[in-house]
Amino acid sequence: MADRPMIAVWFSCGAASAVAAKLTIERYSATHDIRVVNNPIANEDPDNLRFARDVAAWLGVEVEQAINPKWPTCDCVDVWEKERYMVGVAGAPCTRALKKRARQAWELLHKPDFHVLGFTVEEQRRHDRFVQTERENVLPVLIDAGLTKPDCAARLMADGIALPAIYLRGYPNANCIGWVKSQSPTYWNHVRKHDPSVFAQRAEQSRRIGVRLVKVKGERIFLDELKTSDKGGSLKSMKFDCGIFCEEPING
Repeated sequence: MADRPMIAVWFSCGAASAVAAKLTIERYSATHDIRVVNNPIANEDPDNLRFARDVAAWLGVEVEQAINPKWPTCDCVDVWEKERYMVGVAGAPCTRALKKRARQAWELLHKPDFHVLGFTVEEQRRHDRFVQTERENVLPVLIDAGLTKPDCAARLMADGIALPAIYLRGYPNANCIGWVKSQSPTYWNHVRKHDPSVFAQRAEQSRRIGVRLVKVKGERIFLDELKTSDKGGSLKSMKFDCGIFCEEPING
């Protein structure tokens, strides 16, 4: 209803944001207009589309899309190619073009009163930073509920929702494969093992553009210079995600 305040739930095709949407609907649907919105990204695992359909049915709502009209392909590779920039001190242009600008265009059109993101209790600092730098009107539904990322995955599985296939391949989130803000040799060797075509594409494009994506023993190198024996921290210890904003580059 038009006279009810609107809550935009930003669903990133991950377990946490799915459960955040569920809790928001359970808690606020009687008094608020709930809109669940996704930024489609062509570089995510194809099974994310299946997961989004399952979540929409679980929630009983339509998952809307927010797309930057300047980039209708929603493809990070296209952004990097045109910008001739993949990642650096200015961040990643794909996040700005495909997520932040798309979100801002959707907000300008629909004017939500509140936002919900999939920040869990482990991510209190990310939530606080987002509130300080992006939007003050964020409802921390998962943090208030004391839920962790494993809690969210367990809730989905208990309700019969299969997690995105990318989790089963050992990735720590359901976002883009070949996430250019990671500097970790562990991460990139994981991509090389499980998604070799993506690794090859990132290696070729980053070499051509001149971007050293990975750091080994304190030195930035090209992906095609990365040895399979190079290691950093474990994937489970890496706190990186790419919701509607992107984190600082990840080492380890």
